[in-house]
Amino acid sequence: MRNIVILGGGYGGLKVATGLLNQQLPDDVEITLVDRNPYHSLKTEFYAITAGTVAEKEVRMDFPTDDRVNYVFGEVKEIKIESNEIIFHNSSQVVSFDYLVIALGCEDNYHGIEGAKDYTESVQTIANARKAGVSVGNLKAYGKVTVVGAGLSGIEVASEIRESRSDLNIRLLDRGESVLKAFDRRIQAHVEDWFNKNDVEVLHHANVEYVEKDGVCNNGVCYVNDVTIWTAGVQPNHIVRALPFEKDKQEKVILNDFYQVPSQENIYVVGDCAASEYSPSAQLAGAQGEQIASILGSVLHGNEPKEPKPIKLKGTLGSLGKNDGFGNMMKQPFTGLLPRLAKSGVLWMHKRH
Repeated sequence: MRNIVILGGGYGGLKVATGLLNQQLPDDVEITLVDRNPYHSLKTEFYAITAGTVAEKEVRMDFPTDDRVNYVFGEVKEIKIESNEIIFHNSSQVVSFDYLVIALGCEDNYHGIEGAKDYTESVQTIANARKAGVSVGNLKAYGKVTVVGAGLSGIEVASEIRESRSDLNIRLLDRGESVLKAFDRRIQAHVEDWFNKNDVEVLHHANVEYVEKDGVCNNGVCYVNDVTIWTAGVQPNHIVRALPFEKDKQEKVILNDFYQVPSQENIYVVGDCAASEYSPSAQLAGAQGEQIASILGSVLHGNEPKEPKPIKLKGTLGSLGKNDGFGNMMKQPFTGLLPRLAKSGVLWMHKRH
């Protein structure tokens, strides 16, 4: 038997799995999907778990049931590329592969800032978002929350917490001169205005020097704080960073045109761990996953795969609570209820397809 092992059941890994299952696979092929959780997590919605505005079951869904796929639920410790094996934490189980798809996603990048890892909450996994939600939910009246980072994740976390708890004092630390620096100025202005109207303090030109248990020190000023949430950058999973493959400046694996590691073409990489001209996103990972499934399908049948077409992303959507939002759609900036409804629609489609 030829075993295809997919490490990670996120957006990219799931698309590879479903894309393969939608094909007529050779009889000697089996698929093994490995994930730490027995469900697919909707990472784009973790901000709502952090704020406590939705039930956890709304941001996860069951993996597909199919006789051609086996599931292994556990924490990956190491990828042994010499012997084509996957090693797990706290388990003697070893999974061997003939083809490997690495879809392990990303983790927080603390940029070497003292105390950041120990004293901040994360939203990078559903377990971390759950823990952050408990910390926010347990705050007493008028508690203080600081969100470090004013990219898409930070904006959604801060706005959703405000919608959840009108009593809290919320501060957003932004390294730049405007939130969402990668977005259109109209969107930046709309988000800034929303925060101003909803009493969320935004501090620009932030430079977090260190984090303590009860505070954040920024530009020489230490703010007393109850909960600090870190959304100030990500990096590829540490397991991927440890692999002896050529990587770019962000430590993402450099691939050939077929998403293969050039020095070991039976290994594919998707999503946040793969070098790309685009910024990381669920949409990008899903599109890459679909292409990898098509490429693998050809390889499994002994055919030369077609070079994948350039990916065309449809835009980016973000929420400001449940009734406001922003986004680039059809290369045009939109703000207000329309992009918020569009974001809900994308979530609805993903859950059902």
